[in-house]
Amino acid sequence: MRLHRNLVFAVIDALGMIFNENEYADKVIEKVLRYDKRWGARDRGFIAETTYDIVRWKRLYTEIAEVNAPYSRQNLFRLFAVWCVLKGIELPDWKQLEETPERRIKGRFDELSKIRKFRESIPDWMDERGAKALGNDLWTKEIAALNTQAEVILRTNTLKTTKEKLRAALKAEEIETETISRVKDALKLVVRKNVFVTQAFKDGLFEVQDASSQLVAPYLEVGPGQRVVDACAGAGGKTLHLASLMENKGQLIAMDIYESKLKKLKVRTRRNGVHNVDTRAIESTKVIKKLYNSADRLLLDAPCSGLGVIRRNPDSKWKLQPEFIDKIKGVQGDILRSYSKMVKPGGKMVYATCSILPEENSEQVQSFLASEEGSNFTFEKEQNIYASEHGFDGFYMALLTKNRLIF
Repeated sequence: MRLHRNLVFAVIDALGMIFNENEYADKVIEKVLRYDKRWGARDRGFIAETTYDIVRWKRLYTEIAEVNAPYSRQNLFRLFAVWCVLKGIELPDWKQLEETPERRIKGRFDELSKIRKFRESIPDWMDERGAKALGNDLWTKEIAALNTQAEVILRTNTLKTTKEKLRAALKAEEIETETISRVKDALKLVVRKNVFVTQAFKDGLFEVQDASSQLVAPYLEVGPGQRVVDACAGAGGKTLHLASLMENKGQLIAMDIYESKLKKLKVRTRRNGVHNVDTRAIESTKVIKKLYNSADRLLLDAPCSGLGVIRRNPDSKWKLQPEFIDKIKGVQGDILRSYSKMVKPGGKMVYATCSILPEENSEQVQSFLASEEGSNFTFEKEQNIYASEHGFDGFYMALLTKNRLIF
């Protein structure tokens, strides 16, 4: 691989914004890719993938390079040099990369790779918490899987097309896909490409959604004609999936505390041809109380640590703090106890997170069932989805039924 100076400098700029200014990696990549309109797909891919790779292995690389925050521009070039050496890429004759100790880099890599927290490039607290929660064996496999690059997975919009027709449409645009067993409407890209510029996307034939995430909406057992509430809808990926499963029939109420996210959902519903979604911002408890005992189905895709999705958000390893997990557990418990009141007798509720920690998942469900609000619910089933077993994001979901009134 021949390195181009302007592309490498863009990577260095991006790393500086992410590491020193604490900006989100995805937003930084968007910003940096606007530097030069002449860059082609390969150039843009190099910038994005190299940046994400160095962010993913930040702790390991900084340990090898012996640099500490805040990182000078020369420090960032040292991290880039480590990346090159470990990838087997020949270093160009640039002053910023002079005197790179290639043999020492490889030696330090071999040495540090024997220690899990360095090998998987994670903070001490995360390694300790993960091992305690899942056990050493599962945590070792899981964190290794979560450090692999996430694949691009699509969900067929069955309101507009079939999976077979979508595959054909994408192939006509030179995008090859594969089916995924056990995930009915999913397609996996054979080679990473920007699918958002395709006509198929503009026509609303698919959404980008990880395979694990695609299992959540079917878990709720929705059907046409029901009143379904997605109470933590965000920008609406699962809302759109629910609408497809409901065949656009019935009422689908998408709620969130952030109205800006619901505005994005409205744009997506139009593109997807979804007509049964009603968005409601949760500005006070009144919004929830108005729906007490009225929902046939309730989805609580609760805010969480996001530990199950660090493959696609590698910078979250450095932003996440143990104090946040302790705080978000309180929020999860509050949501379960208050929002569950929207389920009518005989109705069903799914509690889901993109975390792999039992303290955010099964332990939250058991705590809810032991509470006054949860005493009239029956636990039906749960599923832990591990990246190391399924190959996709880590997820959790539990199905509960509200008991019918007995007279």
